[in-house]
Amino acid sequence: MTAPPAPHQRWDPDRYRSEAGFVAELGLPVVDLLAPRAGERILDLGCGEGALTSKLVALGCHVVGVDASADQIARARAEGLDAHVLDGRRLRDEARFRAAFDAVFSNAALHWMKDDPDAVLAGVAAALKRGGRFVGEMGGFGNVDAIRRACHAELRARGADPEAVDPWFFPDVADYRARLERAGFAVRAIELIPRPTRLPGDVRGWLATFADCFLTALPQTEREEAAAAIRARLAPDLQAADGTWTADYVRLRFAADLR
Repeated sequence: MTAPPAPHQRWDPDRYRSEAGFVAELGLPVVDLLAPRAGERILDLGCGEGALTSKLVALGCHVVGVDASADQIARARAEGLDAHVLDGRRLRDEARFRAAFDAVFSNAALHWMKDDPDAVLAGVAAALKRGGRFVGEMGGFGNVDAIRRACHAELRARGADPEAVDPWFFPDVADYRARLERAGFAVRAIELIPRPTRLPGDVRGWLATFADCFLTALPQTEREEAAAAIRARLAPDLQAADGTWTADYVRLRFAADLR
């Protein structure tokens, strides 16, 4: 059965770099967990504009990046990276990737592949050589819970269905461990990591970067007002007295080996 289309989230590489540069920076421990070795072939699943892909290349790895966003891939290719537009759910259909990689790496991407996470894992398993490793970090259970609740509440107040456009899959440890094991992986490590993250600017920038699909569910004439209302809902919990904002991040980090 073909998976239904995911809620549409637009990605602007310039906005992403200015509003979400912390994503790659905070992903560096995941690179350490991967422990890449020079000469290895690595697939960067959900590579975005290629910030961490570049770091793996600099370590002497042969890296292929894939991402569903054509705009992000265009930026990655402009940086000289071997990057391709590909929906993670279609990974297992790519004959050129079959048993081609020593490792698959993913940072801050798997939670966007909501509709069929098991198809994503099947594709990762197909892309790995036997004994290959899969290391990643994604949003975990409770991630951006306050932001998510505020978006849902504002859409419901305006007569829209937030569940229909919610783009995120935030599993807990038990859920994702079971999915990995069903896909043929032996899990070496998996944990939830609460990580409140200070934002580089106002939460409106975060909403524009990561929660666009909620706002675009509303008529154009309502979007600015709705974004301001979501901000007002969040201010008591996420804005400090000095005006800075902190997002209530919780990450799920794991390392697994293909049996």
